[in-house]
Amino acid sequence: MNTFGFIRTAAAVPAIKLADTTYNAAETCRLIDKAAEQHISLLVFPELSLTGSTCGDLFAQEKLLKGAEAGVRKIIGHTKGKSITVIAGTPIRYIGRIYDCAVIIRNGELLGIVPKIYGTEGTLFSSGNDFLHPCKDSGYASDVTYAGQYCLISPAQLFTIGETTFAVELGEDLWSPMQPSAGHALAGAQIIANPSASAEILFRDRYRKDLLSQHSARTHTGYIHASAGFGESSTDMVYAGAASIWENGDCLAENERFSTESSLLTADIDTERISVLRSKDNIFKSIYPAEHKYLTTDLGNPAETDFEKDLIRHIEPHPFAPEGDLKYRCREILAIQTAGLARRLSHLQCNTAVLGISGGLDSTLALLVVVMAFDKLGWSRDRIVGVTMPGYGTTVRTKSNATDLMDAFGITSREISIVAACDRHFMDLGHDKNLHDVTYENSQARERTQILMDVANQTNGLVIGTGDLSELALGWATYNGDHMSMYGVNASIPKTLVRSLVKWAANNTFSDCTSATDRTVKDILLDIADTPISPELLPADDKGEIQQVTEDLVGPYELHDFFIYNFMRNGYAPEKIFFLARKAFAGSYDDDTIKKWLKTFIRRFFNQQFKRSCLPDGPAVGTVSLSPRGGWQMPSDSWSTMFSADL
Repeated sequence: MNTFGFIRTAAAVPAIKLADTTYNAAETCRLIDKAAEQHISLLVFPELSLTGSTCGDLFAQEKLLKGAEAGVRKIIGHTKGKSITVIAGTPIRYIGRIYDCAVIIRNGELLGIVPKIYGTEGTLFSSGNDFLHPCKDSGYASDVTYAGQYCLISPAQLFTIGETTFAVELGEDLWSPMQPSAGHALAGAQIIANPSASAEILFRDRYRKDLLSQHSARTHTGYIHASAGFGESSTDMVYAGAASIWENGDCLAENERFSTESSLLTADIDTERISVLRSKDNIFKSIYPAEHKYLTTDLGNPAETDFEKDLIRHIEPHPFAPEGDLKYRCREILAIQTAGLARRLSHLQCNTAVLGISGGLDSTLALLVVVMAFDKLGWSRDRIVGVTMPGYGTTVRTKSNATDLMDAFGITSREISIVAACDRHFMDLGHDKNLHDVTYENSQARERTQILMDVANQTNGLVIGTGDLSELALGWATYNGDHMSMYGVNASIPKTLVRSLVKWAANNTFSDCTSATDRTVKDILLDIADTPISPELLPADDKGEIQQVTEDLVGPYELHDFFIYNFMRNGYAPEKIFFLARKAFAGSYDDDTIKKWLKTFIRRFFNQQFKRSCLPDGPAVGTVSLSPRGGWQMPSDSWSTMFSADL
């Protein structure tokens, strides 16, 4: 069964009885059974979960220490025959010192003990730094016999479950200036388990989330955080049982705090994605692991989990334009585009900015950016030259939107028809203009580009490119036609995000401007956003409506943008992209449709690389860029055979 790099994990928060190790061990075993039913491979309990973390001086009591050891022994026996790895918290006395530890248990065996390093001051506990010294035989570790079993005790340990490697840090280790998990990650740990006992005070939850998000992103790890909850002492503090699971900065799952009952939080972590992102991160690659010699213990294979049937994680269908933070994205992206263009214009001291205005999404977004850049520089908008170039397929709707928008913004507008020039060109070529083939279409695109370049020469201007990331990925651009400009402001923005940006600008930035026809910019922009995407290179139908709809020819852009993101950003194989797309678009597209357009994407992405090898400058706005100067470097003669065969 193909797991696609996923591993099922969980954070358990038991409702405990303080200092009652018998009860706590039984509750731990109950949650282990519940987790095993869900085919969980890695289960993390809170810090000192066998005793409770607020026992104070009771931790020095022999009865409590022995009771905790008996509880661990019970858990060890309970896991026999189960394909689940359990991380539980317990106090352990070793050579006269007491340590706050996590025990790693699997299939009836105690396979490692990890002591807490930081946050032990003012307590009875000693620091795990005691074990970070070289030993003759076992590196940075000591031997210990606990709960009737022999294992190693050290913070510098890695554990493997199948192809997944994880490590453990406890509680305040995460909050320290030098988190042990940073070293664990550099040593190869893809997942960090944190058994914690974090009390709740005002703003602690917000800080904890920010910390977990930033740390998991910085280390490119999956992070499982399970904190002590109901049953801890409320003498001075309150423990809310906060649990969450993270992956590379994204929160996969989060529980409801302040529950009075035991809970189990589950999520599937993608270790394949973690490995890919690490390999692409130059900073991560340039840092050497800590000097500690890490010891690795193989725990066996993960639990058999049918991820095809039941994947416990949200698959975002629109990764470039998720609903959650869309407002922030739109505001920030427009600011980046505007700043990039303003810098280029001011450097060149251009007299004008020239761009073709078709009434479509891409040219509209480019115009918005140009207007914002001119306003930022304090330049008059009449130095913006918008050229509408009606051809054989131009419709009344797109043309009126183009002219009304230019009028509302107060820019210089020109109309130059390409029909006569193309007629003459076809005559010179000996091409029948009734033959609507690639020559017919591309001649129009190149004629428009020629006009823009020559108008820029006339006005000492800079031609602003309008093509977007989706078109460049698919090669849906005429070479040396709309493929070429002097600065491409949309080059790293996918089509799904272009639409969102235009709608956001309509409602937030340019809602009060009005054209000579009394149409507001907001109304014009929203109508453009609702217009079918088309290059308008084929004649309109009998009703004057757009006949050439791009998505009918190359496929839905929301699918292609999903493919682009997961292929380029996450490095997924086509088989995994297909698997995830089926989850993300269930109910919207059937399997055959998804596979059809994924095959189209693979074929076009490989075959059209030559167009991307000579792209003009343009600002990157996100983590996915096709710029040949560092965004995406790929030979133009690569074969797609192996990738297509994956489907």
